[in-house]
Amino acid sequence: MEKSISENKSIFATEPIGRLIAKFAIPCVISLLVNSLYNIVCGDY
Repeated sequence: MEKSISENKSIFATEPIGRLIAKFAIPCVISLLVNSLYNIVCGDY
């Protein structure tokens, strides 16, 4: 019933490093930009 590690491969083990960095960094950068814009527009008065 349990799958072995070789049968259940993670994307971290199979994807190229550059693609993984882009896959995780792009949403992170977008969220940081949105947060910064929010803080600029709705900052403490």
